[in-house]
Amino acid sequence: MAKDQGPSPLGQRPIPDLAGPNISKFLCDMGLPCHGSASGFTASLKSRLKPCPWAAIEPDMAKLYFNYSTMNAGKSTVLLQASHNYRERGMQTYLMTAQFDNRAGEGCIASRIGISDKADTFAPGEDLYVKLSCRLLEQKVACIFIDEAQFLEKDQVWQLARVVDDLKVPVMCYGLRVDFRGELFPGSAALLALADEMREVRTICHCGKKATMVVRMGSDGKALHEGAQVQIGGNETYVSLCRRHWRAAMNGEPIVG
Repeated sequence: MAKDQGPSPLGQRPIPDLAGPNISKFLCDMGLPCHGSASGFTASLKSRLKPCPWAAIEPDMAKLYFNYSTMNAGKSTVLLQASHNYRERGMQTYLMTAQFDNRAGEGCIASRIGISDKADTFAPGEDLYVKLSCRLLEQKVACIFIDEAQFLEKDQVWQLARVVDDLKVPVMCYGLRVDFRGELFPGSAALLALADEMREVRTICHCGKKATMVVRMGSDGKALHEGAQVQIGGNETYVSLCRRHWRAAMNGEPIVG
């Protein structure tokens, strides 16, 4: 007599003992031929089984990432380190930055701590899906890194999302979330809406709290309320603050750098 194996972990009926004559009954219960060799049973069983619908789906690891922060938080440093980690393992990366950001030279991403790397550039109105598709035809790329992502246009963020979805390549964007007036950059707003994952690169206010805002100082040392949203360079005129001290600075109180 077959030993009672008890209920299965899923609470189903006991697993049948397929030794000896029990196998014929089991095959008949399954609607399979009840007689023949073990090899015939295996071939018949394979012909009846259907693959799970999810078995043919490959894992899709590609995502659109948005790493955001305020000024002088070390975004470019984090980008360059992440790219280095890929290359250290024999995987190629592709770096891009805004065309008009030439503080470190044309087509270069540089960190305040002294590290840098060459990069391609993106310009307003440029179709990034077409550009990246052509680049991927030339050479396999494990990850695409975008610096100064706040300067992307809304359509360009959608194009990056398409690169992730259709070309299956992860795209990691690094940029500012808000400007000195506390308003979202267009590129950042689109990334906040479309990114699969968002990560904050943190820095601190002079009070020790997390800085989430930035002020632009005028020649008198006070916070400016108006001006162009895009200003390349002049990092010394920006101060990162927590929301409370940003409000104080915008109300005319002295800025502590």
